[in-house]
This record gives sequence, C-alpha cells and structure tokens, in this order.
Amino acid sequence: MDTYFNNLNQQLKNHQRAIPCLLIDLDILDENIEKTQLNLSTNTNLRIVVKSLPSVELIDYILQKTNTSKLMVFHQPFLTDLASRLNNQKDILLGKPMPIKTAEYFYNNLPQQNNGFNPFTQIQWLVDTQKRIEEYIDLAKKLHQKIRLNIEINVGLHRGGFSSLKDLEKGLQLIQKNKEFVEFSGFMGYDPHVVKLPKIIRSEKKAFKLANQFYKNCKDLVKNDFPSLWKENLTFNGAGSPTLNLHKTTKSPVNDVSIGSCFVKPTTFDIPPLKEYKPSAFIATPVLKKFKNTTIPGLEKFKFLFKQQSIFIYGGFWKADYYYPKNIKENKLFGNSTNQSLLNISNKTSLEIDDFVFLRPHQSEFVFLQFGEILPIRKGEIQKPWQLLKNK
Repeated sequence: MDTYFNNLNQQLKNHQRAIPCLLIDLDILDENIEKTQLNLSTNTNLRIVVKSLPSVELIDYILQKTNTSKLMVFHQPFLTDLASRLNNQKDILLGKPMPIKTAEYFYNNLPQQNNGFNPFTQIQWLVDTQKRIEEYIDLAKKLHQKIRLNIEINVGLHRGGFSSLKDLEKGLQLIQKNKEFVEFSGFMGYDPHVVKLPKIIRSEKKAFKLANQFYKNCKDLVKNDFPSLWKENLTFNGAGSPTLNLHKTTKSPVNDVSIGSCFVKPTTFDIPPLKEYKPSAFIATPVLKKFKNTTIPGLEKFKFLFKQQSIFIYGGFWKADYYYPKNIKENKLFGNSTNQSLLNISNKTSLEIDDFVFLRPHQSEFVFLQFGEILPIRKGEIQKPWQLLKNK
C-alpha cells in the first residue's frame, strides 16, 4: 500500500494543479469488471447504473469493456445529457419513478443535437402505482407518441411499487386498454434487503426465495392473463451490486441486472458478497499547513495535552473515510470544515505540506458530483481528465 500511494502522491505533486480531486484506477476497475462478468448468468443482460458512475467517459469505458448497451438512469438532467450523446442501440431504464411534470419537461426540452437516440422507443419509464400509469398515458396522448412503461414491483424492500397481484392486475389492465399510447416493457424489482437483513429477522436464503417467488408470480400473471402484453424481449430487471452473485443461478426470475457501485467499490459496499472486489475510486487532497502539535481555540493553556501532529487539508467533510496515510483522524474538538479540515496524524507519520491525503468515498453517486472532473490512473500515471455528466 505504501508504494502504491507514495507513487500517486508523487504523480499528484507533479500534476498541473493541487486541489481536491477524484481518482479512478483503471487497472483496478478492469479487475472489478472482469469479476462482474464472471458472476453474470449467460442469459442475463448487464445494465450499467449511471448514478453510481456519473461521468461520460467512465460510462463509455465500462459499456465497451462489458459489451453492453443498457443503462439505468435516476436523474432527469443525466437523462437529457445522455439523450444528446447516445446512439440508436442503447436502452435506458429509469431507476425510480419520475414525477410526470419532470418527464414532460424532458420531452419538451429534448437536445437539439443527438447521435441517433430515440427518446420514445429507447427509454423505459418506471411506474409504481395505477395513478402514475394514468399520468403517463395522459402524457403520451399529449405528446402524440407511444411511451414504454416498466412496472416497479415490491419484492420485499418496501420502498414502493406494486405489492400485490390484485393491484398489479389493475395496472396491467390499464396498460392493455391503452396499448395505442403505452407499451408494457417489463418489471423492476430491487432486492438489496436480501443480504442486508439481520439473520435473526430473516435469513438471506428465505428473503431471496420470497423475493424471487413474488417476482415469478408477477411474470406468470402477465404471461397467463395478459398474453397480448407478453413478449420474449421484456425487461425483467433486478439485483444490484449487493445481490449480483445470488442471481447467477438459473432459478432467478430476472434477465436484466443493474450494476454500478461494485465497479468503484465505495465503503458502503464493503460487504461480504463483494469481498473479491477492490476499491478503485479515491479522493486525494493536498496538505496546506502542518504543526508539531494541536492547538484548540480556548484551550491554548492545555496545548501540552495534545501531542499529536496536526495538519490542515484543502477542503474536507466529504462523505468519505480517511484511508492513507493510516491513522489519520479528524479533530472532533475543532470541528468539521468543508474549507480546511483539521486532522491529527501520528508523530511517526511522514507527511509534509503539499503532500496528499487519500480518502475512500462512502458512496459514488453523491461524492463524485462534488468534483469537477475525474482523474483516471493507468499503470500509476494520471491520464487525461474525464468529465462528469451535466447536473442541471
């Protein structure tokens, strides 16, 4: 670890400027991509989660490496940006239901230039209630365009979606009666609770079985009672980084899995199912000031009690954990700061002004957006910066 971060430190000190930056190690990313592909069932499509990887070049890189054309999008500004860039081969599934006024805004403000992407035939809008289905039918009528609808089902997470076959039947009937305006494109059932529930409440095996059984019942309802809506190319999306390995079995009802965070592995994903994956994303920020000990305002006379070295870094208070050098801690008495954070370091730690401190993000979607760009690392060297998706 020392060799790895000492080299990155030197690379950053030789870089054109010293500000907080987000690094992605492409060599480690490649290893994580390879592990993901090995954990995919042969009859399952991979869908890249954009919110976890909100960079134009990063998304393109992973799409090419994984040979997939499918994306999951959670944010309208990202959807608009992608609509201007993607070709006619890509397929987008919304990862959460969009307020109808947001969907209408998207269609009323389509990019003037595009690369062949069709926003009507290449987007699956997520609907979670009968009311939402009605709203999208009305929007399709207003736009004089047919819209694809993917139905969110509640497989045990209880974050919304259709929870009973009776309610689902009503939603499917509504779609069937309005087939000239909307097209049923499949289901989405997210199941991270399967591996996160305490065993004393419910075992992973039982939680997975219950989730899969309800998913299968929903599919059977369409196939048996709504044959006109059934097609072999329907999207039955599920999983996520935490449960990817579980869906490798042929017993899984899904044919489409959404993955994002495991490629960069923020600390939230330091969980047993992902133990083979390595962190590939780091925050790096320079040291601005260094002192032999620590002086707290109002406690100057007790300065002799605080014997650890102290440093002030550029920025701070990110959703992240200090990672290297080891044993760096924020000073709780001084308080947090997004401007200049005070950190304490061991007297044995060799860290000087202009050196860099490294952190691991808790998550990627929110933290990545706090930096203007991504610095890719290849074989220990900084590459040309990658841009983030537009966020407005």
